[in-house]
Amino acid sequence: MDIINKVTDAFWSTHIWLPPNTTWADIAPGSRPDVVHANYRDLIWPIPLAAVVMLVRYTLERFWISPIGKSLGIRSSRPKKAANVPTLELAYAKSSHLDHKWLAPLSKQADMSERQIERWWRLRRAQDKPSTLVKFCENTWRCLYYLYSFIFGVIVLWDKPWFWDVKTCWYGYPHQSVSNDIWWYYMISMSFYWSLTATQFFDVKRKDFWQMFIHHMVTLLLMSLSWVCNLHRVGSLVLVVHDCADIFLEAAKLTKYANYQKVCDAIFAIFTVVWIVTRLGFYPRIIYSSSVEAPRILPMFPAYYIFNSLLLMLLVLHVIWTYMILKIVVDSLQKGLMSGDIRSSDSEDLTDSSGNVRVANGSMRTKTKSGNPATPAAPVTAAGGVNQRKRGNNSSANNHTTDAATTTAAAN
Repeated sequence: MDIINKVTDAFWSTHIWLPPNTTWADIAPGSRPDVVHANYRDLIWPIPLAAVVMLVRYTLERFWISPIGKSLGIRSSRPKKAANVPTLELAYAKSSHLDHKWLAPLSKQADMSERQIERWWRLRRAQDKPSTLVKFCENTWRCLYYLYSFIFGVIVLWDKPWFWDVKTCWYGYPHQSVSNDIWWYYMISMSFYWSLTATQFFDVKRKDFWQMFIHHMVTLLLMSLSWVCNLHRVGSLVLVVHDCADIFLEAAKLTKYANYQKVCDAIFAIFTVVWIVTRLGFYPRIIYSSSVEAPRILPMFPAYYIFNSLLLMLLVLHVIWTYMILKIVVDSLQKGLMSGDIRSSDSEDLTDSSGNVRVANGSMRTKTKSGNPATPAAPVTAAGGVNQRKRGNNSSANNHTTDAATTTAAAN
């Protein structure tokens, strides 16, 4: 126990997490009658609140979003189930990707031809794919949450001085009061990420599963540390800036599933503009304040450099993602409308995580495979060559659009 206490004391050293000449007792709740400091014990509340968020999600998806999706004609049927072949099921449990080296031994063990095994494997993988309706419900729920979170965040911050002048994030630090609305904004935001962490094991499976899991955990860690260190002012600004673009990304995805292609294209264009304005406009203003203005107002301490370094890393990633988005949008406009899925929703369309990856608040990106959405067979006519070229262009645009949203989906 002595070792654990020493490690804990060393980790939570005031020389690391607090400004000079400040102790944990100085920022404890009730330490000053004129200041309501953040209480680290409140960090337990997002966990039970996450259960409430999941209940709200289930209710909305079951009784509102799903019926709307069905009324729009969104397919809810699942692919035909593959035959129960124990030998193949065992091999499939080890890896859903068929290694052609397995074909010969599996053919002998299952008493099936290699062609039959390949067909079974394709059917088995298709069986694991969620229906379009399931994906529509998931994206609609996220769109609704981000819309609520952004509106609620703006309402909460509207009368706060740091919403209009970022410098006020640093005045009086660390003795800054936490109002009830800021408390709820933080707690609900954290409960949402706790709910994502839990429901990720039941939602649409993607190849970046563990990367997204790490993303959620790192986000929760950063929010928790900012709460403990009383950095909730700048934390609330970062939250509201990042929620805005997510609304349009999820909206573009759900309109794609509903087959409103023109609406999807328009929303994706809006998303691109909003992304640039918020991620390369408003967010750098926060970075400027934390990097230039903050050192002029308060004494520096190690935790400041830790948090500011993470914010700067995120800004660099925003620049890279923006370049990718713009490049993909230009390529898509040159090759045809954005007719691909806004973000690949199943593992079929994404490569192994050993491929190209990216980190966003702790999350990583996988690049899509060359496999494109299936296109109808070309009619056997003199114009067949032209049709084939058109389909090639559309498929290329599909890949570009999928990459665009895969680049941005987990960054938010």
